[in-house]
Amino acid sequence: MEFQKAARFVDPVAIEQAVNTALVSLDLPVAGAYSRPGIDISTSWRENLDRTFRSKKVEVNRLNQSLLDLLFLLHGEPGKPAVAVPVNCPSSECTAKDVAIPFRGGSCPSCKNPLYPTDVLRIHEEVTEEGTNESALGRLMSVLELLVLVGLVSLLWQQSRNELLCSTLFIVDGPLAMYGPPAKLRGRAQRYFQAMAATTPGNGPYICGLEKTGGMVDYARQLARHDVLQPGDLLVCDQEVVKVITNTDNPAAYGKETYWGRKFVYRAKDGRIVVPTVMPEQGAAYDAGGGQPGPTGYPTLPAILDVIDRTGSSMYQDGIIPVAVAHGKAAFPIGVGTDVLRLVAEHKLGLGSASMPNL
Repeated sequence: MEFQKAARFVDPVAIEQAVNTALVSLDLPVAGAYSRPGIDISTSWRENLDRTFRSKKVEVNRLNQSLLDLLFLLHGEPGKPAVAVPVNCPSSECTAKDVAIPFRGGSCPSCKNPLYPTDVLRIHEEVTEEGTNESALGRLMSVLELLVLVGLVSLLWQQSRNELLCSTLFIVDGPLAMYGPPAKLRGRAQRYFQAMAATTPGNGPYICGLEKTGGMVDYARQLARHDVLQPGDLLVCDQEVVKVITNTDNPAAYGKETYWGRKFVYRAKDGRIVVPTVMPEQGAAYDAGGGQPGPTGYPTLPAILDVIDRTGSSMYQDGIIPVAVAHGKAAFPIGVGTDVLRLVAEHKLGLGSASMPNL
């Protein structure tokens, strides 16, 4: 990155060669489909999630752990996975809660129905018989992103705690938060990474989330538009700011059930507007008393802002290179993607040319 910064034009080949990517792919029924006869779509999801979490792995260098391994690690502490996870029985006629389910799975002590460790995510609660189930898929994507983060940070914590972990920034596309039924993972993530920070030299691990849309981003862009925020300025989003943005009389309640990091507004030295979410060294970012607005208590913040300043990207508004590259790997290009989807639609509908071009 530093070499490209000194060049007149960015070399796309150099950027491409600097990137290593991997995808977690899986299949789930969205509507009107079931994994086997005699069960509903909610049970189909529960069975498929258990099977997927056991088979899909995060494999990087010496890291070779399944998603289920990482789920148990998140419920434990760094280097010491939990032996069981608390599961509520999904049966509508059963009231059993916080049943300790081990890695191999188990059964409900009350109704004897099978329980899976992935039931702790409660994603099946948002699955419906009709509709696209995009909400449930979105919850699952957030869980997978968190588990991959747990695996990668844990790898450096175990293998290179004094070197690589102290010089690596992990960026999540979106805020450090969990929404919906899996929201309890927020507290698990906060405790896990704070325990890791307590055993890491310096201020690491360095973790932040970056938001590109939403009320906070819109508010920040208006401040920059009217020159209220100057390049290099950091806005601390205390209760007064939260009250204005959310238009609520109870700003202290904001984020306390979902966020494990605190939002800041930063106008980079080149004028970009960025809303990073940063984890506090100790305690909760948000709580019933308003949390920790900062910047005291966020020792990783200066290094995170420095990286944001040095990795700007013009590929999209207020972008940074790592997120832009990730989008390029996961999304359809606007031009080519539109053409491909149009050709496929015409072919399926019997329109256009009789032959389908090779894609």
